[in-house]
Amino acid sequence: MKIAILGSRGVPARYGGFETLAEQLGRRLAALGHDITVYGRKGWVDPSLTEYLGMRLVVLPAPRRKHLETVVNTFFAACHAAVSGFDAVLMLNAANAPWIRILQLAGIPVALNVDGLERKRRKWGIAGRTYYRLCERLAALMPEALITDAKVIERYYRRSYRVPSRMIPYGGDLEPSPRRDLLDRMGLEPGDYALYVSRFEPENNPDRVAEAYARTTGSRKLVMVGDAPYAGRLMERVRRLADGRVILPGAVYGDGYRQLLFNCRVYIHATEVGGTHPALVEAMGAGRPVLYLDTPENREVAHGAGLPFTFEGHSPLERVLGAVLDDGEALARLGARAGERVRQRYRWEDVALEYHEVLEALCSKNGPS
Repeated sequence: MKIAILGSRGVPARYGGFETLAEQLGRRLAALGHDITVYGRKGWVDPSLTEYLGMRLVVLPAPRRKHLETVVNTFFAACHAAVSGFDAVLMLNAANAPWIRILQLAGIPVALNVDGLERKRRKWGIAGRTYYRLCERLAALMPEALITDAKVIERYYRRSYRVPSRMIPYGGDLEPSPRRDLLDRMGLEPGDYALYVSRFEPENNPDRVAEAYARTTGSRKLVMVGDAPYAGRLMERVRRLADGRVILPGAVYGDGYRQLLFNCRVYIHATEVGGTHPALVEAMGAGRPVLYLDTPENREVAHGAGLPFTFEGHSPLERVLGAVLDDGEALARLGARAGERVRQRYRWEDVALEYHEVLEALCSKNGPS
């Protein structure tokens, strides 16, 4: 099959879940002998990089503005892909649904991964939320295959728009890093720090995590990995709330990320919006005890393999941290359950096979290439 993946910032993965999906899926489909092209954005991917892990890369312009970057770049990608002879396209992000028709007019079937309910993100104003609501409707009507990454999102599209979708989660089985150089540079001891990983956006609550951690006792550090490309004020608020135990290294990817992940004592996941979050699944796959914000999506992923918390009410984050940080036996049990949950449900090989089935079905309907 000749397949294009578009709608992400591109690979190597340097941002979030869609980029991780594009890399992990694309490399596996390429290893199966398929011709895989991943579209990316200038400013996120080196334009001189034309191939990565068996995938062909196409890097196109994108305005660095939160309201325009995704949809403008994907419009360019859809136009390019429409004349490039692909058998099928995997499009990422419901915001890109208006461009599906460009590909279909060229005879290319489209599978659309809608992600979570983006319109709930607090960074969007009325115009942004209205646009995302419209895109949800288009996502329910236009693609040949609709993909959701969590049961919660699958149910939402079935109940709200009466359309079925194929639920395919993210994988979380990463290989540990044999190195410790990043930990040494940051003054960290394996098993002696808490870890938070996410883009610094309001609905990911980095400020509330820093504030809660300041109310805990002890000397263990909290490493908060992430940056704020569109939320400078939030970044400043995190810095103000963080006490001397909090380390803010910015975004960390690749080997450095795996060093921090596999050696943390506990992982804190505080996202409110989205479906299956790769960082949560990866922390579980690394056998780390996870503390997760109690939302339906996070509860679905953890499924008894972590401890829920809230920022208000009966189980605030600081109380949950205080109850488990010094309990090695409880942490070991949580980590073991988390690792087993990923082995049973969130393996990248299984994810890739499910996407392969969807794309193969689209190509079969479209006729031989």
